[in-house]
Amino acid sequence: MLHRHPFLALVIGAYLLFVAWLTLTPQPISPDQVELVERVLAAIQRRGYVESLTLPDVEFLANIGLFVPIGVFLLVLFGASGWWVALLACVALTVGIESAQFGIPGRFPDDRDLVANSLGGAIGVGVALVLTLPATRRRRRVRERSRRAAAT
Repeated sequence: MLHRHPFLALVIGAYLLFVAWLTLTPQPISPDQVELVERVLAAIQRRGYVESLTLPDVEFLANIGLFVPIGVFLLVLFGASGWWVALLACVALTVGIESAQFGIPGRFPDDRDLVANSLGGAIGVGVALVLTLPATRRRRRVRERSRRAAAT
């Protein structure tokens, strides 16, 4: 599939490199960065939005968002009929990342990250299934017509 769409392959590769850089390199979070996130969160809460949202919640949601595109990319790679392979690949990828973080200074594997990344991947697979549903139905109708024509 990706050989027919070289630009899509390039985008997917670039995004996966970004995710690898983000998750597999030592990323010490400075107090200034934490303070900036807390200030933005406080400003949002002062305006009456998401008063109960905490910094760990923001990190959890960011991990979900990080893996949604991966779920979409993997469904495009494996096709709609391989949705379960795309889902398993998302889980395997996040297990691999969390396992690799054991040996990276400044990185700490976390069960919440495993859940959030897997959930993000599953959401991405679901979104891609919905978006590709019309084309999938159209291809099935064409195949069915071809089978009927060949049978007669």
